[in-house]
Amino acid sequence: MSLLADLAATPGVIAAGEYSYRGDRFTYKGHLDDETARMASIMCRATTMGVHMETAMMNKLHDCCGVAPARGWAVKGPQFTVCVVANVFCFLDNRGASLNQVLGMMQERLAGVSDELI
Repeated sequence: MSLLADLAATPGVIAAGEYSYRGDRFTYKGHLDDETARMASIMCRATTMGVHMETAMMNKLHDCCGVAPARGWAVKGPQFTVCVVANVFCFLDNRGASLNQVLGMMQERLAGVSDELI
C-alpha cells in the first residue's frame, strides 16, 4: 500500500495527503471533501515554507541550533492535530489517534526524501 493509504487506514486518522512544493498539485485519502483537502494542502504548504524560513533564521543565529534543516512540523488543537513530514500531511482525531505512531510511520517512510523545497 502507499503511505497515504497506510496513514488513512490508521486508527484515528481523518485524512492524509501529499502536496507539491510549487502548490499546483495535491492528492489525499480519507474523510475530507475535495475543497477541504485543497485548502488543507495550501495551508500545509504555506506553514512548511514558514517553518523552513524560521529554522534557517535560527540556524544563522546559532550553527548548531538542532532544528535545521526542518523535516516537518505538528500543531495540536483541542479536537484534532495536523502533522507534516516532507510534503505529506496527516489530520488526526485526538480522541483515537496516536501522534507517536503516525509521526513514526511518516518519518520512517519519508526518511530518504529530500528536504529541499522545490
